[in-house]
Amino acid sequence: MLKFLLLLLFMIPLCLNKKLFWMVQNMIFLAGFIFVMMNSYSNYWMSISYMFGCDVMSYGLILLSIWVTALMIMASSLLFNSGNYSNFFSLNVVILLIFLTMTFSSMNLFLFYICFESSLIPTLFLILGWGYQPERLQAGVYLLFYTLLASLPMLLSIFYIYMSYGFMSFYLLMNEEFVFCLFYLCMIVAFLVKMPMFLVHLWLPKAHVEAPVSGSMILAGILLKLGGYGLLRVYTFLQLSGFKYNYLWVTISLIGGVLVSLICLRQTDLKALIAYSSVAHMGIVLGGLMTMTYWGMCGAYTLMIAHGLCSSGLFCLANMSYERLGSRSMLINRGLLNFMPSLALWWFLLSSANMAAPPTLNLLGEISLLNSIVGWSWLSMFMLMFISFFSAAYTLYMYSFSQHGKLCLGGYCSSNVMVREYLVLFLHWFPLNLLIMKSDCCFLWL
Repeated sequence: MLKFLLLLLFMIPLCLNKKLFWMVQNMIFLAGFIFVMMNSYSNYWMSISYMFGCDVMSYGLILLSIWVTALMIMASSLLFNSGNYSNFFSLNVVILLIFLTMTFSSMNLFLFYICFESSLIPTLFLILGWGYQPERLQAGVYLLFYTLLASLPMLLSIFYIYMSYGFMSFYLLMNEEFVFCLFYLCMIVAFLVKMPMFLVHLWLPKAHVEAPVSGSMILAGILLKLGGYGLLRVYTFLQLSGFKYNYLWVTISLIGGVLVSLICLRQTDLKALIAYSSVAHMGIVLGGLMTMTYWGMCGAYTLMIAHGLCSSGLFCLANMSYERLGSRSMLINRGLLNFMPSLALWWFLLSSANMAAPPTLNLLGEISLLNSIVGWSWLSMFMLMFISFFSAAYTLYMYSFSQHGKLCLGGYCSSNVMVREYLVLFLHWFPLNLLIMKSDCCFLWL
């Protein structure tokens, strides 16, 4: 893994030259190709160097990080054309990618914690430096304090582990078992906020609405997955406590999923609608993961990867109409079928992926999560019915409200779409539908 991290590290000098903006993106794609060829496809840690290694769980998420960061740069051409500090932007993106790769590949709990927290800083710079409204300062503070406040107890519990056992390796911790209620709570609360679980989700819509397109893509695509990945890792040594207390989190996430879906139905801001739909989807992921069943764990992992691609693509689409119309309000983003007819197909494809239509990877993830949650308790069926129904309802509301209706008089009569934008959307949608052909890599990793 160290050779791969060095490859990313040596990309930093490229970022300092403004003319090499697209070169950075090409190099990230190349790094992704090299990483695929490394093929760390095993249940055990492979490619081990110092404290970094890679197993199947890390492999999928590192690959997703590389893919989404390359697409972030591709979606941010306006930033390059306007000369809005594009070299600092690409530097920020590469540093964020390095931190994310280190987070997903660390085999040591303390190193994981440090990288987990460090990924906040470049994200904060993205929102504060390239966001749109003055409220981005408030959004940045929300993001920082929600996450940092919840992470402090986790740091204390990591110190407690080291004091008791003298090691912090994930592989050795798998043999241990902790059954203290307070320890269990301290360990997982940071991940619940990062997911985000309902009740501690308020930082997410704020951060999304104020962030530039690249910030939204990385937030939806990768940073929400850090919470799920952390839970999958720590539940190897929190099993007994999990069986005891997890009903609480499943209940909150299912009720929260329904309430957030209702909030989605009355949003007028496109970005806020997509952000709240992320909270609803992560609620199902959290519910499935907390059942501690095989189906739940694999389904959570699958839906995390699927949601990363799908949600990121939807934010790209919202940004494309924002760049042309200058507003994210759905009262102005109407009749886009007349305004940008060629994008209507992409709206349809990504919206159908958002409500888990076949043949997307979302369908596979949701089916297995429903299976695990209903298997855990059949009473949860009622909440799941509502979540599934409203998921389709708000996605159709977003699609039909934005595509149909009278065109707002403030806009032009029509607008062209660049080839680059088609490519960004295709590279979101294609893996999402292709991965279902090879779904065993998402499912057979436990």
